[in-house]
Amino acid sequence: MCPLCSCSDVSLMHQSSKDSGPEYREFFHCGICDLVFVPSRFLISYTAEKKRYTEHNNDLYDEKYRNFLRKLYTPLRPYLKPGSKGLDYGSGPGPALATMMKEDGFNINLYDPFFHPIEINLQTKYDFITCSETAEHFRAPKVEFDKLQGMLKPNGWLGIMTGMLEEWSQFPAWYYNRDPTHIRFYSRKTMTWISKLYSWDLIFPGPNVTLFYKLSATSDYHS
Repeated sequence: MCPLCSCSDVSLMHQSSKDSGPEYREFFHCGICDLVFVPSRFLISYTAEKKRYTEHNNDLYDEKYRNFLRKLYTPLRPYLKPGSKGLDYGSGPGPALATMMKEDGFNINLYDPFFHPIEINLQTKYDFITCSETAEHFRAPKVEFDKLQGMLKPNGWLGIMTGMLEEWSQFPAWYYNRDPTHIRFYSRKTMTWISKLYSWDLIFPGPNVTLFYKLSATSDYHS
């Protein structure tokens, strides 16, 4: 069953090499929302997952890392009002994106289940939410998107950056599926399905980036 849309219209799309040993995984494709996912039997432990994240380079002031994060932040920033309140959801051990936004005068809260498990920050409404290189780790993506929907104010923005392919035929050779913590893979079709589920508008400003806009009854925004 698809972990995003709960549909049973799923089929095996790819298997990693049988010689991969403990790294062997199967990847299924949903015929409804277009999500590609790893079944729960192949998910690694939370301890192993956290260890993997600590191996990433998350230096707050590393310019190469900041340039990577700008792929999300640069297209999102023009839509944000000065001083507005945001949440960096899945901020990781080194919240560089939050630091960049604070430097620009935004009021930013952090949440990360491993490194910043500040539950009270999930009880607040936000003008915008960023989710950079996080959605591919969602064990229960529908639960997570429901949570994001609930925290986002009307006329608010949700910016997501996650690896996406133009064609699933490229999946077997894609480096992105080789990370054992990457368990959910989205396409533009998947993001469009999500936008319709929550009545969000959406923009694809560049590769791997989706901006969702939470409409309100009085909104005059048009994409």
